[in-house]
Amino acid sequence: MKITENEKRQLKDKISQSVSTYIRRRRYLKYGMALAAIFVVGFFAITKFQDTNTQVSPMDTYVKTLDDQKVPDQVKLILGDNQNVEIADSANISYSSTGEEVQIGNSKSVSQTTSNNQKTVYNTLIVPYGKRSSITLADGTKVWLNSGSKLVFPAVFMQNKREVYLEGEGIFEVTHDKAHPFIVKSGEQNIEVLGTVFNVSNYHDDDAISTVLKSGSVKINYTNSDAGKSNRSVTIKPNTLAIYNRNDMQIKTKQVEVEKYFSWRDGIFIFKNDSMKSIMKKVSRYYNIEIVINDKELSEATFSGYLDVKDNVENIIKIIQETTKFEYKITNNKLIIN
Repeated sequence: MKITENEKRQLKDKISQSVSTYIRRRRYLKYGMALAAIFVVGFFAITKFQDTNTQVSPMDTYVKTLDDQKVPDQVKLILGDNQNVEIADSANISYSSTGEEVQIGNSKSVSQTTSNNQKTVYNTLIVPYGKRSSITLADGTKVWLNSGSKLVFPAVFMQNKREVYLEGEGIFEVTHDKAHPFIVKSGEQNIEVLGTVFNVSNYHDDDAISTVLKSGSVKINYTNSDAGKSNRSVTIKPNTLAIYNRNDMQIKTKQVEVEKYFSWRDGIFIFKNDSMKSIMKKVSRYYNIEIVINDKELSEATFSGYLDVKDNVENIIKIIQETTKFEYKITNNKLIIN
């Protein structure tokens, strides 16, 4: 049955109202404690991070050895002795304060040595597309990893600062420790936590890196900005979006509503005037399915609402289909929209 224009407007209004309801509900939930800060970071470009002094750190050297690592079908944890541990879906990973004991889910634990001739021992958590995982590090910091992500971290933090390396997307709830700052490294920037809640997304097929600050303070060091400069740092205020454009290497900021950048951890995608193309890119990563939109006008059409991505991908498409007329088919893990 064909949906009338009036019905379309009513449906879109209903979905937009659901966004406001969801955001209000989220504001009543309490995240973390006074000694924790939450932030989201996302990276995907597999490039070597360089400090401003161009020195290569032990972590950089270790990360480079992972470049040829085959992406597994299941979530995989690589320990310091190269022991590979497959992680079942929804199994939480938790490190002891010494990093020597790793609890996986409720019934499995593994042991490792965290010192190798007084050198830092690194572990790696790899999450393929279509999967998610969560881990508590030795300092108590908790990390939720989204699809297509890789986290490299010391089994136990031994230096005067806490450094991790991330590709993909993650939410970090960082244990506060003023004497040992927490730094997230990537190929194009590093992010220093100053007691804050923020989101960063940097996938290889996006034109820009975005950083959204919810509360507190965050300092971003860009290692390749303004073309002629070797480094540039920006400190942003709450409710601010900082966008770094890879093409012209310029940085812009603007005020935004921040809730939609944190909701995926709870299995919810929030959209406000987002294009069909950008929505389907997120759905593609989340479900590990190729999505092709053959209608250019449809790909640029904008939508507002929220999707419960704990459901299967076909039901997600049907929900969007309620507001806009299009046809689709799914064959061989490929979704084609016409």
